[in-house]
Amino acid sequence: MIRTAHALLGLTALAFSSTTTLAAGFVNGSFEDGTASGWTTGGGYRGNTPNASLNPSNVLPGGPLNTDAGTRSAVIGTSYVDPNLGSALGGTVYSGNFAYRAEDTGNGGFGSAISQTVANYTDANIFFAWKAVLENGGHAQDESALLKITLRDDTTGTDLVSRTYNAGAGGGGVDARFSSLGGLFYTSAWQIEQIAIDSSLSGHTFTLSLLAADCEPTGHTGYAYLDGFGAVIPPPTTNVPEPASLALFGLGLAGLGLVRRRQPQAA
Repeated sequence: MIRTAHALLGLTALAFSSTTTLAAGFVNGSFEDGTASGWTTGGGYRGNTPNASLNPSNVLPGGPLNTDAGTRSAVIGTSYVDPNLGSALGGTVYSGNFAYRAEDTGNGGFGSAISQTVANYTDANIFFAWKAVLENGGHAQDESALLKITLRDDTTGTDLVSRTYNAGAGGGGVDARFSSLGGLFYTSAWQIEQIAIDSSLSGHTFTLSLLAADCEPTGHTGYAYLDGFGAVIPPPTTNVPEPASLALFGLGLAGLGLVRRRQPQAA
């Protein structure tokens, strides 16, 4: 059972308050209503900020790099095809009809983050799923396109999940989860994270945060997809792009070589 101050979490769009609700209500964040309600989102220009100093909190509201509400990110549906990888990336929605894309799919030196907190959590598990696309521009790892994901136990101040990947030269910033194509490191399979909530964790407050960012010199893209945040892992959706999307894939790769660097937005 979950108590949380956030509303509209899950497929059933049940409101979480001081009342006790079924665990089945906490499925897929709130994306299944076609919005990111219940989440905190934000973004900003990350140029001149090295990866070691860049975290979700930097671009979320109140952070030193926050200049917008995450306008380069979006809730996407099952018809959405990744514009840079097409069918090579596979489906962009893990379960249901919607997922979230953090950051846009072009370059420019920006970062976007999304975060949600659940309080007094007593279900047996927490699940979530993610995919990432990070462009390798030959930069040092501390300058490259970046993904950071944390699931933090706020009660104890410890991270239960902490994943950091970058598109540094030579592929040293990624692991076996990633494939590469046309200068892009990407996860074609959804990465499913499961955290068992035993007696030592039951009743705690947890925060899931994800940051995706372009490279620090601004010329290469980085973005990620998030889905399936809940107490029960939802069944995957079959939405692999049709062969026709291969044309989009080719255009996307060509576009990566042509797009110009964007300039910082005014604060």
